Amino acid sequence: MELRDYIRILRKSWVLIVLLLLVGVGAAAAYSLTATPVFSASSKVFVSTQSTGTAQDLVQGNSFTVQRVKTYSDLVATPIVLLPVIGTLGLNVTSESLSQRITASAPLDTSIIEITVTDTNPVRAADIANATSQSLTAVVQDIETPAETGSVSPVKLTRAQQADVPSTPVSPNVPLNIALGGLIGIVLGVGFAVLRETLETRIRNERDVKQVTDVPILGGIVFDSKAAERPLIVHVDPRSPRAESFRSLRTNLQFLDVGRPDRSFVITSSIESEGKSTTGANLAIALADAGSRVLLVDADLRRPKIADYMGVEGAVGLTDVLIGRAKLSDVVQPWGEGHLFVLPAGEMPPNPSELLGSARMAALIKEFNMQFDVIIFDTPPLLPVTDAAILAKIVGGAIIVVAAGRTHKNQLKGAVAALDNVGAPISGLVLTMLPTKGPDAYGYGHYGYGYGYGYTEDVPEEKLSRRIKNLK
Repeated sequence: MELRDYIRILRKSWVLIVLLLLVGVGAAAAYSLTATPVFSASSKVFVSTQSTGTAQDLVQGNSFTVQRVKTYSDLVATPIVLLPVIGTLGLNVTSESLSQRITASAPLDTSIIEITVTDTNPVRAADIANATSQSLTAVVQDIETPAETGSVSPVKLTRAQQADVPSTPVSPNVPLNIALGGLIGIVLGVGFAVLRETLETRIRNERDVKQVTDVPILGGIVFDSKAAERPLIVHVDPRSPRAESFRSLRTNLQFLDVGRPDRSFVITSSIESEGKSTTGANLAIALADAGSRVLLVDADLRRPKIADYMGVEGAVGLTDVLIGRAKLSDVVQPWGEGHLFVLPAGEMPPNPSELLGSARMAALIKEFNMQFDVIIFDTPPLLPVTDAAILAKIVGGAIIVVAAGRTHKNQLKGAVAALDNVGAPISGLVLTMLPTKGPDAYGYGHYGYGYGYGYTEDVPEEKLSRRIKNLK
């Protein structure tokens, strides 16, 4: 994925990221407030050697102590040092558990051992640190003293710093914990957002379509929450953004398949409820408004909807003509101002595929092409049945409607394959139900002019006069 893809994912999933950020901060704050405070106290022991005071003895003694400091540091956590501490302070712990709370370190090339103790009680931490340094001094003195009577240890340990009672705990570190919690929340949020986008199979925008097929995108239809109440938006509200989407589609359709003399198209989709019928009806109205003589044919002989959308009589129609029960001139109904004509589906037959693939249907299509400038066939979805694929091969052009956020990539791939398998040419795709806000929002710049192009505002005469005076 490119940088802009990650930016789009962040814009799309910012709520999830912020939510996990707050969860991380809240969890860190809760842990910090409920965790038992831990205090740390440190004492330091200086290691030196007994010498006669000559320069050579001092150099040799210094090298000797530096080499022995590491050994003495490891000796701090052993029972020989810790058992006297437990006995002196009366601690109810074992030497092994006590050693886990004590650390001894020696800076490089120095003769100092720093003993650090952590404990939930600050006084006890200081007492253990001081007692441990005292016990280490005694143990080293005993180990390094030769067995001969009157011998003196060549090594001397001196407590250089006494452990003081700490006033502030070292754990939990509230600011650090909150910062880490917030960072972990952000990382998890971004990770989940990227994972969700990677596993997402639904088509949401033009980029997702291009990952499936190279078929050109003819246009995009914006989402309208009231589409079910007003399916013929081009007729009901011609100045709405959705109506403008259909006019942009009409413009692009005029440049489609220039080499094909017949301007007839099958409107279909992968699955149902993708908006193919309303797309075909509104496109037909937009084409008729531009002056073309248009025929809208309801070729969905299983669930016809065009008659209901257009408000015409649907008892007789295409099926009656195909079986010879009615003449074409008797069932084609004018709609609107006379440029648009509607042919309903008629009675639903038991063999829709056979009727649409019959020689009579091919002859009707030739007759349609002679009488009309553009013919729009509304057909069933491609994946459930083969009606659309059969008809598209005869018509010579298919337009697949893809619903953003509903159609899956494998469904679109299957629809394209269904048309390819029968040799039906695909003229293009139309994206429907595109969001108007957010990272996947529909932009008019891809397909046509913006809202309001080609319209003028109806302004009362008095208001218009005032505007002219203001301009002057």
